[in-house]
Amino acid sequence: MSEKIVKKVDIKNRRASFEYFFLDEYTAGLSLTGTEIKSIRQGKVNFQDAYCLFMDGELYIRSLHISPYTEGTHYNHDPMRDRKLLLTKREMRKLSENLKDQGLTIVPVRLFTSERGFAKLNIALAKGKKLYDKRDSIKEKDLKRETDRANY
Repeated sequence: MSEKIVKKVDIKNRRASFEYFFLDEYTAGLSLTGTEIKSIRQGKVNFQDAYCLFMDGELYIRSLHISPYTEGTHYNHDPMRDRKLLLTKREMRKLSENLKDQGLTIVPVRLFTSERGFAKLNIALAKGKKLYDKRDSIKEKDLKRETDRANY
């Protein structure tokens, strides 16, 4: 029996906000095959080491693991293949110009399905955090947790 396919999908990359400062966010479409979208609707996605890069003037996401579809046949997809991101020319030009700055990268933040059922990916132009910045983030989370406990 196949697993439940959900209409609405919302998968977040929680580690990205801990590792990076987000400077600018974009919403991009994904070029997928049929079995990939079915696996996404099952929630079988891993953002662990995913990042975006430019190849031949196009933006691709690399290391986004979408598990093979359980009901798929020999037409099933490769789980780690590079997937093309669909953005406007203006957004692509802006991102490529910003990437020339030292220390900036493009990271996936959130994968979701739109009202029409298409898979969308929120990506962010990001700058890596230093160790002391990560400590500050942990401290802020702890303070917020303690104040929430005190309010209840």
